[in-house]
Amino acid sequence: MYLSQYIPFYKKNLKIAIPIILSQIGGGLVTVVDTIMVGHLGTVELAAASFANSIFLIGFVFSIGLTMAITPLVGKAYAEKKGKEIVELFQNSFLFVIIMAVLIMIILLLAYFFMDYMGQQITVVELAKPYYILLIISLFPFLMFSVYKQFVEGLGNTAVAMYITIIANIINIVFNYLLIFGKFGFPAWGLVGAGIATLLSRIVMWILFVVVVRYNLTWRSYVQSFSWSLFNTKTIKRLASVGFPIGGQMFLEISAFGISTIMVGWLGDVSLAAHQIAQIMAHVSFMGILGLAAAGTVRVSHEYGHKNIYNLQMSITASRHLVLVMTCFTGIILLSMRNYIPLIFTTDSTVIEIASTLIVLVGLFQISDGMQAVGAGVLRGLTDVNVMVRYAFFAYICINIPVAYLLAFVVGLREQGIWIGFIFGLSCAAILFYLRYKKKIKLLQTTLNKIS
Repeated sequence: MYLSQYIPFYKKNLKIAIPIILSQIGGGLVTVVDTIMVGHLGTVELAAASFANSIFLIGFVFSIGLTMAITPLVGKAYAEKKGKEIVELFQNSFLFVIIMAVLIMIILLLAYFFMDYMGQQITVVELAKPYYILLIISLFPFLMFSVYKQFVEGLGNTAVAMYITIIANIINIVFNYLLIFGKFGFPAWGLVGAGIATLLSRIVMWILFVVVVRYNLTWRSYVQSFSWSLFNTKTIKRLASVGFPIGGQMFLEISAFGISTIMVGWLGDVSLAAHQIAQIMAHVSFMGILGLAAAGTVRVSHEYGHKNIYNLQMSITASRHLVLVMTCFTGIILLSMRNYIPLIFTTDSTVIEIASTLIVLVGLFQISDGMQAVGAGVLRGLTDVNVMVRYAFFAYICINIPVAYLLAFVVGLREQGIWIGFIFGLSCAAILFYLRYKKKIKLLQTTLNKIS
């Protein structure tokens, strides 16, 4: 098949993907700026931020996965022109996410009391604790924003979330500068200041989306149609049946990163600071991939609703092509700039040396990371999500973590061994997700042929 046949599908995918990519990259750049500012406070502060984030991200990513159930369900209902079902999904999403947000925040708070027993240096833990509490508080407004974001993306609009995220990012950076370093009469709160800036920006994100939906004539009609009669356990169960597997898959993936961070912490604060720099670069490079994968979820859910197998397959292949191009590009950039990137974050020569070797490994796993992300996005669009948890458990827990531990502490590769473990885990996940969605589409095609 000629590549020219994919051009209309590239365009449709990119129309949805570009706003998501820009907002994701914007968020990633804020993380970079956070890390640069915290890094200038010192190596211990950078290690503390890495430690706090490694624990928080496990709950944070799982909760985002729960909200991601909204997009494919709304997208399918939108394609099938089921207005009442869209309202029902939107309304029940709030109740579902509020309940889960409270539970996840309680679990994260319980983890706070175990931070002293995770094998980290005392100075790192003491700095990490107040920052970690602020991150937990910021989870609730972010999830309320995420409900609106996933709903609107299910309707095919990804631009609004981009604009809101950009505004929030600017607020975050400004307050980071003011509160970390104590500029223009503000207190110099260091790492705590970074946490407060994050909290403020996430509150703004929520408020802005409420205002936008209220004044958009089409979206406002969905809110105005809210009714107590539409609250029902059946819809909440639908959201949970899709959200929990998505959250579970993302939880297992981020758990691999979180456990790896704790293992790196056993090697000392210098290793942990270098690991944080590499992790930030992995995070930023993943933002573009995530945008394309999220666009794939929207496109697949719409074509799935239309029961158009040809367009479904073409959209999926177009997503894979776009991700392949992007990951090759980011991989080359990371490999060629590996010796210069760490200089942005720190002046510690030992941290710079270790981080540069880890960035090489980040560059090498780009394609695997991209393929597993697009595979997961396709399965979400098809709402074929239960099997993802089993595949993720095998790839990230049974492969990634043991390989990382063996290479780091038995073979003696230290930080590099832990990052090589990611290459094994991500590659395994990419293969399993690909085989699954190929099987799912084949079954769907057989079913539609029988009906016709």
